[in-house]
Amino acid sequence: MSVDLDAMSKEELQKLRKDTDKKLKDYDQRRRNEARAAAEKAVKDFGFSLEELVGAGKRGSTKSVPRYRHPENASKTWTGRGRKPGWVIEHLEGGGSLEDLAI
Repeated sequence: MSVDLDAMSKEELQKLRKDTDKKLKDYDQRRRNEARAAAEKAVKDFGFSLEELVGAGKRGSTKSVPRYRHPENASKTWTGRGRKPGWVIEHLEGGGSLEDLAI
């Protein structure tokens, strides 16, 4: 198939791009479905389900429990992991300790 892009108007080119993007998404989805079906068949031949091998969906991340609380604003907490919040740094620089902030 040959298309003379130089002869097309801007609107025609934009429509062509939109139609092409949709077709590419449809193609990718179709290939994913085919791959899933092939994988399900392959694991079924071994007596398993695909979910048994790859997990039954996304696992949510567990939220860490706060271990430290701002002394004046209880809504500000820190788990003790990652970078120290500014209020923790200020407290430590002022001579305080982490134990002072422990929950």
